Amino acid sequence: MSPNALVRWPRQRPSRFFRLAPFARMATAAVVILGSLIVTVRDDMAAAPALSEYQVKALFLFNFAKYVDWPSNAFGDGSAPIVIGLVGDDTFGDDVIRTVGGKSVNNRPVVFKHVAGEQEYRTCHILFVSASEKDHLSSILAAVKNTSVLTVGETDGFLTLNGMINFSKKDNKIRLEINLVPAQQANLKLSSKLLSVADVVLGKPEHQSASEQSPRQPEGKAD
Repeated sequence: MSPNALVRWPRQRPSRFFRLAPFARMATAAVVILGSLIVTVRDDMAAAPALSEYQVKALFLFNFAKYVDWPSNAFGDGSAPIVIGLVGDDTFGDDVIRTVGGKSVNNRPVVFKHVAGEQEYRTCHILFVSASEKDHLSSILAAVKNTSVLTVGETDGFLTLNGMINFSKKDNKIRLEINLVPAQQANLKLSSKLLSVADVVLGKPEHQSASEQSPRQPEGKAD
């Protein structure tokens, strides 16, 4: 199925799950669009369709761990966790804990923590920068420049400041914007499957071989 294909769900009796606020419906639609890429998002939606914006973003953050390759020296050993760090206001609440709690990718547990300061930023594999930090983006991104940290934001202009992945909204849906230049400088490899569902991809080579254009298979599934 194409990553952008819409999924038709069977009709059911009306329930409280379908009396969604417009914002929750927007989040649900975003999950459907990326359903073939992010398998656990699709599965969780089937179980509980009323997803908030930050439930969707938490699922995205978890699944980025499956579609990004870090250099081996980014981990202390073979069982070291994949760390998702949050900078700024915690808009996730318990959503991210429910999403990543007890789960793993490639036999590595996924953990989430609130971080502050340059040293803690560098302990993360995925660093989500909240919109509350829009006035400090330059210093935060500079602190992890050329380290193996995947930076993710939700602020206009995040990519122009050398952020790697940004959540945006278009047509009442959550979209992805990707900047490959800082990712490549950090020795991170983003799957072509991830790139194929992004609305914007900066730094993509104009000419690629057939093998480079073919989506590669993810190296692991969530346990």
